[in-house]
Amino acid sequence: MTYTIKSVSWDDPAGEALRAAMRAEMRERYADRMPPGRDEPQMVVTGEGVVWVGLAVTGDTTPIGHALLRRHGPDLEIKRMYVAPAWRGHGVAAALLDAIDAEARRLGAPRVILHTGDRQPDAVARYTRHGYQPIPVYEPYLGMPGAHCFAKAVTALPHR
Repeated sequence: MTYTIKSVSWDDPAGEALRAAMRAEMRERYADRMPPGRDEPQMVVTGEGVVWVGLAVTGDTTPIGHALLRRHGPDLEIKRMYVAPAWRGHGVAAALLDAIDAEARRLGAPRVILHTGDRQPDAVARYTRHGYQPIPVYEPYLGMPGAHCFAKAVTALPHR
């Protein structure tokens, strides 16, 4: 099973399709916590502040994973990290996180931060294995039930 990570534009159709699949999965996981039509935060919906979009694709260009970085003050924030269910457990998330590390280093951010939820233990485990440490919940996630936030100093990123 081979795949590559490539940088694409925010409006890339494969990226849009993966983000839609992620929204559907998250709506199902968090149905009792998400009012209809809610999609956090608006910046991610419009692409505002997005500085990098990574897409994992197979040799035949089938889209299998997605992640993006957006500005959050001086930091970069991971958003819309998603791997298609059939490709989970094949290293795609780790490859996307390695690409994020490289992009964060290139952009000179002091750290990379992220938010995930308590109903995504697989994501929490993946981020922890990749060196992310828990931090206090930050805006706009304050008061959000089950919010977990993490950070990794860019200076702690391995140089490859």
